[in-house]
Amino acid sequence: MATTQISDIIVPEVFNPYVVQKTMELSALYNSGIVTNDAELDALASSGGKILNMPYFSDLTGDDEVLSDSGALTPQKITAGQDQAILLMRGKAWSVNDLAKALSGADPMAAVGNLVAGYWARQMQKTLISILNGVFASATMAGNVLDISAATGDAALITGETFIDATQKLGDAKENLTAVGMHSMTVSYLAKKDLIETIRDSEGNVVLKSYMGKTVIEDDGCPVDTTNGIYTTYLFGQGAVGLGNGNAPVPTETDRDTLAGNDILINRKHYILHPRGIKFTNSSVAGASPTNTELATAANWSRVYENKAIRIVEFKHKIA
Repeated sequence: MATTQISDIIVPEVFNPYVVQKTMELSALYNSGIVTNDAELDALASSGGKILNMPYFSDLTGDDEVLSDSGALTPQKITAGQDQAILLMRGKAWSVNDLAKALSGADPMAAVGNLVAGYWARQMQKTLISILNGVFASATMAGNVLDISAATGDAALITGETFIDATQKLGDAKENLTAVGMHSMTVSYLAKKDLIETIRDSEGNVVLKSYMGKTVIEDDGCPVDTTNGIYTTYLFGQGAVGLGNGNAPVPTETDRDTLAGNDILINRKHYILHPRGIKFTNSSVAGASPTNTELATAANWSRVYENKAIRIVEFKHKIA
């Protein structure tokens, strides 16, 4: 009797682009506009090498000059800087037994793709939180941090006023902040005060949560100091994080454990997930690609853009 195996339904040329696209569709960060796919980053992620240089021109500075018929203007130079990203190389393998229930559906390719894509969407969100932990542990990012957790009483709480104080970290660029990443406890605290606006579709499903006009991304990966009751909330601007999808040498493979009667799916990803304007220094990475723990290390990050040009703010506060 013939049996359908994973190798019969997985066509790498079809499966890999499908999983990449589906991962972005399932990502709350991507759908909120915080993370944006960039064709240039796609090319960098496929160019070879693990440290990827991104040179840029600094903005023009200096005051204008009064025109005179007795003197010439003084030419000024334009300066350049360099941002730097790291290629993330990750992989995961699954046995068909873990997917057996899903594979019993009418469209096994979609079932496998959805499960794998959903997994990568969650993992990339977890990786981004690790990156943010490292970025804001760097002393160079102090200008993008508001920490009121040491204050007493209501002054330590997240409120409309303290939230506005957090947005003010970007000065006149604060309107570029469009979304906020919060721990579920912070979301619940604000919801109890009727401060979370929820929009549902015709079937009652939640399609959008917002706070102070900004899209809420609810993620329990946001740091919590449970001992002191301190929560970390992140404010983001559109496109604050660049995404580049590269090509792993062998992105997808299947294997067969005949004795156990198991099919195995192996999926690998090469990608860039980079907060724009904050250089990855690669000062303490042991392997070919950093782990989430290494991404969360302060020494690996250094700001290269001016503070208000970096569309991310860290807000540390309490909820009670």
